[in-house]
Amino acid sequence: MSADFVLRGGQIVLPQGVVQAELVVHEGRIVEVITEPDAGAGTAGAAGTDAAAGTASAGSATRVLDARGFTVFPGVIDAHVHFNEPGRTNWEGIATGSAALAAGGGTCFIDMPLNSDPPLLDGPAFDAKHAAASVRSRTDFAFYGGLTPDNLDSLEELAERGVVGFKAFMCPSGIHEFQHVDADTLHRGMETAARLGLPVLLHAESPAVLAAAAAAADSTAAGDTRAVTAPDAVRRFIDSRPVDAEIAAITQALSVAAETGCRVHIVHVSSGRGVKLIRGAVMEHGLSASCETCPHYLYFNEQDLQDIGARAKCAPPLRDELTRRDLLSRLIGGEIDTVGSDHSPCPPDLKDGLPFEQAWGGIAGVQTTLRTLLTLGVPVQRIAQLTAARPAELFRLPGKGSLQVGNDADFTLVELDHESPVSLAELQDRHHMSPFVNRPLRGRIHATYLRGRRISAETRGQLIRPS
Repeated sequence: MSADFVLRGGQIVLPQGVVQAELVVHEGRIVEVITEPDAGAGTAGAAGTDAAAGTASAGSATRVLDARGFTVFPGVIDAHVHFNEPGRTNWEGIATGSAALAAGGGTCFIDMPLNSDPPLLDGPAFDAKHAAASVRSRTDFAFYGGLTPDNLDSLEELAERGVVGFKAFMCPSGIHEFQHVDADTLHRGMETAARLGLPVLLHAESPAVLAAAAAAADSTAAGDTRAVTAPDAVRRFIDSRPVDAEIAAITQALSVAAETGCRVHIVHVSSGRGVKLIRGAVMEHGLSASCETCPHYLYFNEQDLQDIGARAKCAPPLRDELTRRDLLSRLIGGEIDTVGSDHSPCPPDLKDGLPFEQAWGGIAGVQTTLRTLLTLGVPVQRIAQLTAARPAELFRLPGKGSLQVGNDADFTLVELDHESPVSLAELQDRHHMSPFVNRPLRGRIHATYLRGRRISAETRGQLIRPS
């Protein structure tokens, strides 16, 4: 049997380490991994070779993909994007969002349920999003269903359709049609999710703490007779969403997880305190809990928010420099499970056309995750864990997450010894409003492959349901 091709000459990021190796690809899957330098002409089953029985070998390959000079990463799985389709494609869209993902080394995304219109709260909404993605996405895709006070009866229907988890907000989401959960809804929803064998993902900020912090910030502002300046507005926003709100919500979420037996995944954790709390619940109490952070919390701090303005506004907000450094240290040290971009763009008039306090909170970053992590000095193998292996494991994405025999041949070729500022011209998302523009980032994405084929404008991905 003839192999489609053998990838040869690159440094391959494998689960066991970064090695000089060859990947043999047949019908879109990896059928052989050869780690001996002299095995390229070789035979399936030779020393240093991991091969699927009865499959093609490197010697039978019809062509060679030359990866010399590149590090070969498993395709990025961005488990946190808002592509807003159907219904809000003027904000982003699956075509442009997936193009940007692929340009940044990504081969699969998991789309959040709230920003499409209608939100993904029931079976028909799932079908509409699936139909849109099937004809527009350049990469593979999966979906989260929503968990709100209005759709508890639809969770089973969503699970049957193939969602990989349920997303809920513990504070107002900013989208009227996607209401946040109260304590009773959260408990009932997590009970149902546990029965269905799916995780609940949470935006963890306590509305009570947020309200108190906002009142305190307003009181301080009321006592200041100066005209309100842009830096004042930024400072008030930061003060109105303190780390304490994150800690209170995470504490509540972990308590409900313990009561219900539900797997819980806390998204966009912005502080080392939050990470430590989740890690403690896992290590000391055996809870099935995990967490994500985002490139912007690792790269930017609150002074950058002052300097950049609304294009760097998000919730939770960017934190002070000590908090940023603590978060990065914990990520490198293995305490954080995943990194997702939380790509949440909007039209320019909702960012640049409004006063800071009224501007939409969301950062565009789907194309720069891998390069940002390289720039921050995160080890290559750790990057692969955070952006591919662990997302595939947590959300049970079959055939995804690592370059090993039997998995899809999803990978990206990266030139590590390259640094350049992010330019508007290279961005593939709809509005090109990333706060990373003009920031020097390490790495150059040479090409991205989905099931062994180089991603292009004609490529179409498919729905990935949990195994």
